[in-house]
Amino acid sequence: MNARERTIVLACDGYRLPAIVHEPGARKATIGVVVVVGGPQYRIGSHRQFLLLARELAASGIPVLRFDYRGMGDADGAFGGFEAVGPDIEAAVDGLMASCPELDGVVLWGLCDAASAALFYAPDDARIHGLVLLNPWVRTEAGGARTVVRHYYRRRVISLDFWKKLIQGGVNPVRVLRGFADLLRKARTTEDASEALPDRMAQALSRFHGSVLLGLSGNDLTADEFRDTVAGSSRWQAVVSAPHVTRVDFPEANHTFSRQEWRAQVARCTADWILGGLGSVGRRASAGSQHPAVSPR
Repeated sequence: MNARERTIVLACDGYRLPAIVHEPGARKATIGVVVVVGGPQYRIGSHRQFLLLARELAASGIPVLRFDYRGMGDADGAFGGFEAVGPDIEAAVDGLMASCPELDGVVLWGLCDAASAALFYAPDDARIHGLVLLNPWVRTEAGGARTVVRHYYRRRVISLDFWKKLIQGGVNPVRVLRGFADLLRKARTTEDASEALPDRMAQALSRFHGSVLLGLSGNDLTADEFRDTVAGSSRWQAVVSAPHVTRVDFPEANHTFSRQEWRAQVARCTADWILGGLGSVGRRASAGSQHPAVSPR
C-alpha cells in the first residue's frame, strides 16, 4: 500500500503550525489519528517514534496527522505548557478532518504529558472517538517523591552494581542519604487532592465516553507513579476499570519505547485496536516480544 505524506499548515489563534498528513493509499479507516506531542519534543518524536508510528498506521489503512504545538519545533508562537494546548489540538483535529473528509472521527494518541493533554481536551469535542494514553503524566511533587522511594531506591538497594560502586567508592553515601531524606520529606507532603493533576485527570476521564487504550511500560517511573496513583484512589480504580477502557502492558519497555521492537508493539496494538472497532469491553493485554494479543481479564 503506497501511503501519501504531505505537509499542511494549521491555523491556531493567529499562529501557523506545521503538520504532516499521512494518507493511506487504499482501504482507509473511518477513524483517523492525531499524534499529540509530549515533553520538549516536536512532530518526529524521540527515536523518530511519531514518524514511524504514523507510517505504520498509514500502511494499515489509518490516516494520521502529526504536528507541532505553538512554540515547539517549527511552529510560531510560545509554548504555554501541556495544559494550554487545547487550541492546538483542536486545530490539528480540524486539519485531519478537512484533509480526510471520509473520516467519522479521530483518535488522539499521546505519550506522557501528551496523554494528559489529550485527556483534558477529549471530553469537549464530539469528534474524538478514542484516546491512546501511554504512560500518562500524573506527576505531583509528593507523588513523584513516593514513586522514586518505592521503585527507584528499592531497585538500587537490591542491585549488585550499586553495592559494588558503594564499596569501591563510586557512590557518595552521604549524598545518597541526603537525597533519600529529602525525598521522604517531599513524599509526606499533604496536597489538596481536588486541585492536584491526578484528580483533575480522573475527572476528565470520567467525562469521556469514547474508547480508551491505556498503555503502561514496565520500566518507567512515570508509569510507576500512574500505577501507584490508581492503586491509592478508588476514583481512579473506577474509571480505568470502565468497560470502554482497554489496558495494555509493555513489561520490558522504557518510557519512550526506545527499542524498535517496543515501538512496533505500540504501533501494532494501536492499529489492531482501531481496526478492531476501538477495543472490546473489559479487555486487557500484555505485549509480548512480537505481536501482543488482547485477552480477557
